[in-house]
Amino acid sequence: MPDLLRSRLRDSGQDAVRGITMVNVCFLLLTIGDVATVWALPVMGVVGAMIGRGLAGGSVVAVVALGQAGGLYRLRPRRVSLVAFRSVIHAAASLTWYIAWSWSLGLADSYAVGYAAPLMMLVLAGPMLSERIGLRRWAATGIGFLGMLVMLRPGGDLWTGATLLLLCGVAAMAVSRNLTRLLSTTETPECLAFWLLAAHVPVGVAMLAGGFPLPGIDTTVIVCLTILGVSNGLAHWIYSRACALAPMGALAPYEYAGLIWAGLFGYLAFAQVPSGWTMGGAGVVVAAGLYNFVGEQRRSRAERTAFRMAGAGG
Repeated sequence: MPDLLRSRLRDSGQDAVRGITMVNVCFLLLTIGDVATVWALPVMGVVGAMIGRGLAGGSVVAVVALGQAGGLYRLRPRRVSLVAFRSVIHAAASLTWYIAWSWSLGLADSYAVGYAAPLMMLVLAGPMLSERIGLRRWAATGIGFLGMLVMLRPGGDLWTGATLLLLCGVAAMAVSRNLTRLLSTTETPECLAFWLLAAHVPVGVAMLAGGFPLPGIDTTVIVCLTILGVSNGLAHWIYSRACALAPMGALAPYEYAGLIWAGLFGYLAFAQVPSGWTMGGAGVVVAAGLYNFVGEQRRSRAERTAFRMAGAGG
């Protein structure tokens, strides 16, 4: 079987716009899956969420792979140790989210905490990916980070033990995100998504030895796990494709986009109303993301114009 993927990291305006669009779809899907998880968490528990996400999400990615050229061969990693490391640290990050939710941290509030990740991703993009981070991308992420500080201020509503635990998971998640970009040069999107989700199963099983209770099961849990599997399987597949197109400096600010969906779904599903500080910080975050997206669109148009002029001149 020939190599299915061998590429180099790219950074063009057109690809960045495509990648940004994919990332926004990804975070909508992830938020839908998170709502399903929070809904079923009281019954299935943290162990059930980990194992269920791994089995259901991994199965969806395997089905996606079967519909592509190469089939299940696309799940085969080429850099096994690095793929395994990324998968395990992401599973550990997921565990901190599930524990924080079980400690009654609200959905939108947890997303607010999670938005320390884009700045971490941007800071790590240089040493991990050798990316050049331009002034606009630094500005967009920096403004978004200021919005996060408005929400995550000492002594505020989010200054809790669950928040501090989640911040540890967010740091691991930032490393995982950048590794997705790095691995996109040698691994298929199906491989990256499948093993990331599959790693949740052994981590969930190991938690049983740590004293976590056995998961419960009922009709609601089955429905929620189905939603979680489909949404997460597709979301991580889409995210892996986006990372092959655009640098983390362009994608990182859109980690913030999920806060909008988390606030809306958190209110509709659980009657959770974020504080005024959270909403105000979210407004700053949205402005930062729009600023960056408009800049990438302008760069894309300029590149297309230059390409047409070069063709006409030839």
